[in-house]
Amino acid sequence: MTTTGTTLVIGATGTTGSRTTAQLTAAGHRVKAASRQATPFPGAEPVHFDWYDPATHTAALDGVDRVYLIPPVGESDPAAVMLPFLQRARTGGVHRAVLLSSSAIPEGGPAVGTVHQALPDLFEQWAVLRPSWFMQNFTGTHAHAHSIREDGIIWTATDNGRVGFIDAEDIAAVAVHALTDRTAPNTDLVLTGPEALSYDDVAAIVTEVTGRPVAHRRLSYEQLRDRLTALVPVEFAAMLAGMDRAIAEGAEDRVTDTVQRLTGRPPRTFRALVERETQCSS
Repeated sequence: MTTTGTTLVIGATGTTGSRTTAQLTAAGHRVKAASRQATPFPGAEPVHFDWYDPATHTAALDGVDRVYLIPPVGESDPAAVMLPFLQRARTGGVHRAVLLSSSAIPEGGPAVGTVHQALPDLFEQWAVLRPSWFMQNFTGTHAHAHSIREDGIIWTATDNGRVGFIDAEDIAAVAVHALTDRTAPNTDLVLTGPEALSYDDVAAIVTEVTGRPVAHRRLSYEQLRDRLTALVPVEFAAMLAGMDRAIAEGAEDRVTDTVQRLTGRPPRTFRALVERETQCSS
């Protein structure tokens, strides 16, 4: 059974935020879609929001009782920005918070792991979504998608490590459940797709579905870190490269039943996503 209320979706133009907003509004829930440009979203109330501008927080929080939290992108210490907002949200009447984290970051771990650790003390109703790596990393403007299109290559430091890649649509479906079900999860939820794939497997599937040869090229941790430093701050680049190294060591070689258990349907496969993207672009 689900509840009614108004949900603030932070990062409503992002990969999971946009899908969560769409699924919430499709189900008839009231949504405030928060983004830096207050981008219009069908069925939702757009609102200006910037993590680094507390002046935008009052209007965003007005009238909401639950919030979907996307951490500030590229921030190595999101707790410094997020915790004051969350304390303000609690004081203002928000009673449920759902945080997007990562399967690679445990409670109390680096970056958003500190926010994860603080959440149960701030809200009686809460959940932390810890998805594996997004299938959407191979679509759109993402770095892997760009290198696939331009060079037919996927660059990683994962060696033969496997990942339970997950479709962002499935992450959003779990987010909607966590936000609207009468009983909050009050736990962290590790989310994966139905199978663990190596990047060699990913390259093979993309090749088979699209007909264009794609190969996986292996980098060392240091090579990947230096490559990423050209795009993001050095601390964040080191953290991302470290996640690839953890994959190589087997940290993401798992699948869970969480999507099936909470949504009532199996998670989508990577092949299905590639087929869908190929059809959309043809």
